[in-house]
Amino acid sequence: MRVRFGALAANVALAVASTLAVLVVLEVALRLSGFAPDLATRRMVDALWTRLLDCYPTNPRGYFDIDLREPESRELYYAVAPRRFDEIARDHPWAVESRYNELRFREVPPAPVGPSKLRIVIFGDSFAEGQGVKERDTVARVLERLLEEQSPGRYEVRNCGRRGLDFPALFEGFEASLRYEPALVVYALVLNDAVQPPEFHARQSYVDDWILDRERLPEEEDAPPGFLQPRLLDFVSQRIGAWRVGRATTRWYFDMWGEGNPEGWTRTQEYFREMDRQINRRAARLLVAPWPLFVGLESGYPFREVHETLRRFCLGSGIPYHDLLPVFEGHRSADLWVHPVDRHPNEIAHRLAAESLAPVVRRLLEGS
Repeated sequence: MRVRFGALAANVALAVASTLAVLVVLEVALRLSGFAPDLATRRMVDALWTRLLDCYPTNPRGYFDIDLREPESRELYYAVAPRRFDEIARDHPWAVESRYNELRFREVPPAPVGPSKLRIVIFGDSFAEGQGVKERDTVARVLERLLEEQSPGRYEVRNCGRRGLDFPALFEGFEASLRYEPALVVYALVLNDAVQPPEFHARQSYVDDWILDRERLPEEEDAPPGFLQPRLLDFVSQRIGAWRVGRATTRWYFDMWGEGNPEGWTRTQEYFREMDRQINRRAARLLVAPWPLFVGLESGYPFREVHETLRRFCLGSGIPYHDLLPVFEGHRSADLWVHPVDRHPNEIAHRLAAESLAPVVRRLLEGS
């Protein structure tokens, strides 16, 4: 009996030792590979909302050319957020700058349209504004360059994206954009724009919205993970967390544009129609151009049905519609992200969107 017990104990000890050895090997491999738990984005903005920095923990494509650790950057940007600058520069040193006018658009102030010119407004939220993208690379600026190449001196494009807005606040941004006297408003819709009554919006508290990783949005006092914190535990928890929220997130987006959000979807349709009425009264036109969410573009994009719902509504309401989804399908989703923890469209995605919009814009404005 003692011999059997001793053999069993030896086997258990061997199994435990083997498991520990495997875990140690995995931990070492993760550290050698450079894996660390993702740190979400940070932001610095001045009190008047004239200057903002989107800040990131890494620079995966080498695109971010502001390094807040450099003395020159400190001199330029310390006054934006003096109480938080050093802490953000330590853990999120890579940044993109945005500057805003009095309407909080990333654009020059409104002014009369020049003779023989046609002005286009790109309206929407952070996707239109270009969160995490340099101003020259936003869809508005790229579209303007493309149109200028085709018809010199004929078109102007204004960026009237304003981050963080859904309807009804988004409608206020739309009305402000009309101060630019546009001949065409391109509404660069995002799939979280619909009206969200309080009980529906509350559901988002437990989902990652496929745009920003809300589960790892840092608190002010958060510190980076210490050396002794197991990377293997971080790796497993991130994978489990992604799986856990995926289905809930997808359902949340589907519900937003249909029977799961009846009050919100009805009110959203009313906003669409009112936007179209206001634009028509100005002898201008509205074009609805939905961005996809940058997930599952490789195959099996999960929100195709939502795009179809929007297409049917616009078609039935007589509102021109141009879906940007086909432009991105087949691309690797992660190649179009600003950053692994910020799935806003990057400069590549903005260029592709502008190239898709250019012929549609010309056709609507010139009838060609």
